[in-house]
Amino acid sequence: MYLETTVLSYLTALPSRDVVRVAHQQITAEWWEGREAFELFVSDVVLSEVRRGHPHAATRRVDATAGLSVLTATPAAERLGTSLLSAAALPSKAAIDALHVAIAAVNGMHFLLTWNCAHIANAAMRPRIEAVCRGDGFEPPIICTPEELQTRAKP
Repeated sequence: MYLETTVLSYLTALPSRDVVRVAHQQITAEWWEGREAFELFVSDVVLSEVRRGHPHAATRRVDATAGLSVLTATPAAERLGTSLLSAAALPSKAAIDALHVAIAAVNGMHFLLTWNCAHIANAAMRPRIEAVCRGDGFEPPIICTPEELQTRAKP
């Protein structure tokens, strides 16, 4: 499973006052407790993103990646990312998001976990993302949020 940056951000963020963000933080924390059900990966792109911002917040995000396997943005992933943008599967302003999808696909990830519902976990965009990945010879990952991929049954 490829962890996109937003999952790590929600996991390590200070409690929010926004009720939706609080819910996402709680769902992410609960998902994280059951993460041993998956082999987790991040990428060099994720590592670059988590290091940005407030130093204390960045430290918490970086610490959360400890022990996770790191994938790289290979030329094949960069080409697929460009294809995703060229085919308008993702908007041109979402080049980093396209690269997340591409890295996951090129490396054969079964899942891409994200809270980025604007560009990545977007029901309207998923069919186009999947078509471009397959057209370039890669099976797309299942794109979902931690809420969609609960690891423990609720009582």
